[in-house]
Amino acid sequence: MQAIETPIPGVWVLEPKVFGDARGFFFESWNARGFREATGVATDFVQDNHSRSARGVLRGLHYQIQNPQGKLVRVVRGAVFDVAVDLRRSSPTFGRWFGAELSEENQRQMWVPPGCAHGFVVRSEFADFLYKATDYYAPEHERCIAWNDPTLGVDWGIAEPVLSAKDRQGVAFAVAETYL
Repeated sequence: MQAIETPIPGVWVLEPKVFGDARGFFFESWNARGFREATGVATDFVQDNHSRSARGVLRGLHYQIQNPQGKLVRVVRGAVFDVAVDLRRSSPTFGRWFGAELSEENQRQMWVPPGCAHGFVVRSEFADFLYKATDYYAPEHERCIAWNDPTLGVDWGIAEPVLSAKDRQGVAFAVAETYL
């Protein structure tokens, strides 16, 4: 796997080595040793999640203020624009975001470390989105920042996404709980 550094420390875009021929393709979607060697991050995953969303659905920007989750995310069907926002006050990139297209064609993955909010918007007819998490879902600690917060200025490429009731209640970055 090739690990590509992003402008946010600890956020990585990962490109697997894909072996393809007329029959199809094969690649390792997870290898703990390879991930550690490529990124310097040693982690254990405790939960895998799978969501399917239609075109224009935006999920995020989510994080857990306690029991923060690192997430290794990928798309197995369709395409999304995936975003990480640095919520670590001690980070030189606090309040900055990074986004990348993840799709079934490019087979890229993104590592979103604990201390970052995460979200994505679906660009294809629908998308199957998979992610591995380093801690368990704790709804009592879940927080949501408004997807369209002007301070963050995330360029989602969509003016009126489809949002859940929870995501419509996202708070402004200026009042959001953050990490040290």
